[in-house]
Amino acid sequence: MIIDVWSDVVCPWCFIGKRRLENAISQLEYRDEITIRHRAFELQPDAKETMPTSKLLADKYRATPADVKSMQANVCAIADGEGLCYNLDETLSGNTFDSHRLLLWSQTIGKQDQLLEAMYSGYFENSLPLFSHQDLCTIAESIGISSLDVMSVLESDQYKSEVLEDRALASQLGATGVPFFVVDMKYAISGAQPLEAFLQTINAAWDEHVKC
Repeated sequence: MIIDVWSDVVCPWCFIGKRRLENAISQLEYRDEITIRHRAFELQPDAKETMPTSKLLADKYRATPADVKSMQANVCAIADGEGLCYNLDETLSGNTFDSHRLLLWSQTIGKQDQLLEAMYSGYFENSLPLFSHQDLCTIAESIGISSLDVMSVLESDQYKSEVLEDRALASQLGATGVPFFVVDMKYAISGAQPLEAFLQTINAAWDEHVKC
């Protein structure tokens, strides 16, 4: 059974959703029969430069600095409940197209989940940027991926069309934001839902899966 997960590496709810999905799967007897596959979804596909996330949020929601700080504190508290230690004060926002290309490539060497975890942890827990080729090399090297291999991918056109295709497929499936989970291309979960929602949906999909 395959669970496709549309997410963006700078989406705080996506890391929370990843943890909740993993916690749900860990409780299932058939967990070894499940494959999780990352799908690309850019929250800011038109971003041309990086900027402080606090400024982006203030502009987007017409919020005061105090309002932004409160919003981020709320997300940090929820993340803490999932065992994550968010530090959002110094994070930057920008274009994540290349990070998605690298993640899609990393599946071919069996390192996709490790790389996604490293990106999430680096960005949300250690305020590391993920936007330049060097940023991505640093993250990839931390889990043993050769910087030469990383640069070979990033300096080419590899996986550009796949990133765009993932976004188009998400739209066809009704996704308007992320995280967005689809089990066996039939059962969807929108957002970082509570653990029970994941268990209910995955079990329903599994019941149908074993009947086929």
